[in-house]
Amino acid sequence: MLTPWIDGFESLLHVQQIVFLCLGMLMGLIFGAVPGLGGTTALALLLPLTYGLDSITALALSGGVMGAVPMGGSISAILLNTPGSAPNAATCMDGYPLAQQGKAGLAIGAAASANAVGGLIGTISLLVVLPLSKMLVLSFGPPEFFLLSILGLVMVATASRGKMLRGLIAGGVGLMLSFIGFDQVTGTVRYTFGIQYLWDGVHLVPALIGLFAGAEMIKLWMKGGSISGSAGQTKITKISSGLLETFRHWPTVLRGSLIGTVVGAIPGVGGVVASFLSYSLTVQVSKDPESFGKGNIQGVIAPEAAINAKDGSALIPTIAFGIPGGAEMAVFLGILVLHGMQPGPLMLIQNQTEIYGLIWALTAACVLAGALGILFVRPLSMVTLVPAKKLAPIVMTIAFIGSWAVDQTVENVIVSGVFALLGYIMSRLDYPRLPIVISLVLGAGVERNFHQSLAMSDGSWSIFFTRTICMILLAFIATGLFLTPARSLFGRLFTKQVAFPERRPA
Repeated sequence: MLTPWIDGFESLLHVQQIVFLCLGMLMGLIFGAVPGLGGTTALALLLPLTYGLDSITALALSGGVMGAVPMGGSISAILLNTPGSAPNAATCMDGYPLAQQGKAGLAIGAAASANAVGGLIGTISLLVVLPLSKMLVLSFGPPEFFLLSILGLVMVATASRGKMLRGLIAGGVGLMLSFIGFDQVTGTVRYTFGIQYLWDGVHLVPALIGLFAGAEMIKLWMKGGSISGSAGQTKITKISSGLLETFRHWPTVLRGSLIGTVVGAIPGVGGVVASFLSYSLTVQVSKDPESFGKGNIQGVIAPEAAINAKDGSALIPTIAFGIPGGAEMAVFLGILVLHGMQPGPLMLIQNQTEIYGLIWALTAACVLAGALGILFVRPLSMVTLVPAKKLAPIVMTIAFIGSWAVDQTVENVIVSGVFALLGYIMSRLDYPRLPIVISLVLGAGVERNFHQSLAMSDGSWSIFFTRTICMILLAFIATGLFLTPARSLFGRLFTKQVAFPERRPA
């Protein structure tokens, strides 16, 4: 039982793996501290660069990035009131007021220790659930995997409140793009317009690089100016006292970690929901709720613990079912595929050393990134002062070079450019990009499992309504499709009922 854990740990005890783990942590801190970049962009840039690495080294590098990004994001959130990544937005609510009170070091220290403890709890949860998920996956057949993929798309589309229809449209566009190329069922080539490059479909790596790294750089370029207004002259002291605050408020960190663990295991929900849910529940159970938003240290601990705990549990749907838990995990899925690891039942059986090596790497990054973040806190805060017009071309050039390096074809660069424009347009029109990514990842499997299911039942759709797990998945799909509009409708009706009549002057 413990053999895979030991093998995974031993796989990291080499100089090369340790060096790349530290390199990943440093890159994660930098990309986490710069608003608009984050872990998704960092992994998208690293994806093609891992091509020449062995799988264990590539996973060590990726684990270092994912474990360190939350710490980098918390630094800019506390010092500049500018979250490096979206989940750290909740940290701004009390972290920045603490910095204004001269307690920036206290807040950063608390964020560092909360990140470490939250990451450890998330890792323990992952180690407990992963063996059980292997048994669950083996009970799935083509009908269950088809409906599970549909459920993942629906959950991603409905996760963004007020954008359900837009999410479904983006998911539909992604599915259509995933059908380009060779059809595994009929043996024909579809929608390639005579372009031989498209016979293998839309290449995932260049598409991810363009959709995230490219699109974000276009946004920075169009925005202009510096990424953040000013780093200020905030004094950073009492960091050691902040480290102890997490342990003084252990119910807060435990509650936040458990919330992050549960939310992270739900595909498409992501760290934003985890951090704000943890923050809001902490406010509700507090004996002094009025102090939040004014510099309550628990307002830093709660979201930071949830963010790092989420990262560990988000690996569960990604590895066991091939359904990314969020945008970051969708890009990480591309790294797995690039190194010949197909997420799903076979990966849980054939790649146990790699899986547990990744878990150990992620755990080490969660713990050590706090120390690195404290050490480099002032230089990291200065990175946000780099003018966008200088940063964007540099990152864009690196991204396109990386895209070309995957297959050394100029078509990859063209695909990255097209998806960069698509991602920027979607961002301007307020369309979520995650559904289109997950559709690209799951599209081939959705079609294959659908045809296999019909072949099993001689063309009858009854197979989706006569199997127990299928019925459960259908119930979840129906709930996801109708619950969001119903909640919105009842919310509007309730608002109209309790609204006060408009007072008119006499």
